[in-house]
Amino acid sequence: MKSSFLFKQFNTALHQLNPTRQTLCVALSGGVDSVVLLHLCVALRDTTNVDIEAVYVHHGLSVYADDWLHFCDRLCKQLQVPFKYEYVDVEHKARHSVEAQARDVRYKALHNQASDDALIVLGQHGDDQLETFLLRLKRGSGLLGLGAMRARTQLPNGRECIRPLLHVSRDDIEAFADHYALSHIEDESNKHDHFDRNFLRNRIIPQLKTRFSGLLPSALRSIQLLQQQQQLIDEITQDDLALSICNQRESRCVDLAKLANLSPLRQKNVVRAWLALHNVAMPSLVQLEQILVQSLTSKIDAQLSIDLKSGSIKRYRGLLYWVVTQDKPIEKSNVGLGTVMFETGYVLCVKQGKGVRAPHPDEVVSIRFGCLNDKIKPQFKPGRNTVKHWLKDAKVPTWQRALVPLIYYNDVLVQVVGYYFNHDHVMQECGIYWEERSDR
Repeated sequence: MKSSFLFKQFNTALHQLNPTRQTLCVALSGGVDSVVLLHLCVALRDTTNVDIEAVYVHHGLSVYADDWLHFCDRLCKQLQVPFKYEYVDVEHKARHSVEAQARDVRYKALHNQASDDALIVLGQHGDDQLETFLLRLKRGSGLLGLGAMRARTQLPNGRECIRPLLHVSRDDIEAFADHYALSHIEDESNKHDHFDRNFLRNRIIPQLKTRFSGLLPSALRSIQLLQQQQQLIDEITQDDLALSICNQRESRCVDLAKLANLSPLRQKNVVRAWLALHNVAMPSLVQLEQILVQSLTSKIDAQLSIDLKSGSIKRYRGLLYWVVTQDKPIEKSNVGLGTVMFETGYVLCVKQGKGVRAPHPDEVVSIRFGCLNDKIKPQFKPGRNTVKHWLKDAKVPTWQRALVPLIYYNDVLVQVVGYYFNHDHVMQECGIYWEERSDR
């Protein structure tokens, strides 16, 4: 087995994808692809002593799922590979394919069961790559989508996955299984052509291969070129993002004046990359156009707010902010000088140093929010004015002002946390002040 051409291809790919020799966790379904992958990993283990484990995900979508689980268990015992499994439920949602939902829960289960330091090894091969390319072509995907699957990718939870067989054909995998008499299961759903991927696999791609000799290697070469071009664009985008972004009190904002200096295509890439920093699902092309047009052309004092699924994009003083919707915290009364925790996950604690005097015994300490019309005379500021006025003076965006904690002794405002102390209560030394930190 170690002398086979397929193993040599696999070994070369794996050396590039796993140079540190992390534990390999094989996603084992029992089908021919994953069974061959498991045997290749075992052969590698016997050569390099890399640790191997396997995980089966029981979707319950087939009446034979229990039989497949038992098959995988027996196979791993035979090969002396640690084996785990997890039962998952695939929720049928409107306008979501069962395949996509099953994939999402499968990745979560693989992450749950794999060792902490393990790379998840997936058995997708060259024909799967071609199918993915054609499916995305049908959907009108751009360069990123047409690049199909990457040999190494990262799940949303940060877990790394590798696909060492992406340049191997299905025919080579099946020939390897036949040559070494490797038992595997057959998923009856693979014959159902109402699934788009099966329709391509069973009807379209065989005809294309018959008509066009060398179709698969040519297509894989094109996909590799697309991935390289996307990588180049990503590098340019990161440079543009670094020039366009600025940090504004823990918010990574886009400077619209700098963004406007870029070409429209590069502007779009910067906005996409900026949203990715905030883990925001990519907007549609129409939404992206709306974001740029409204951000760059509307009046400077216009209240810009573009709602997306998990939050909104807002503009303030020439900067674009990503804002996650959150409720105003509930005020706390009679908190004394102890640490205060809020439902939103924030913690307010008391520290010693330059700040305000400690409360007198007859003064009750409370924390309030949104009292923007209450007045205060800040230290080193002329006159007495409203909280709203002073937060505007500090360039705090409008949507953030109601979330700034306000410290009161009885009904006297003594500190606007993070910004101002009441002039009449300031102590240069031996004072106290409240400081906000996030425990999330």
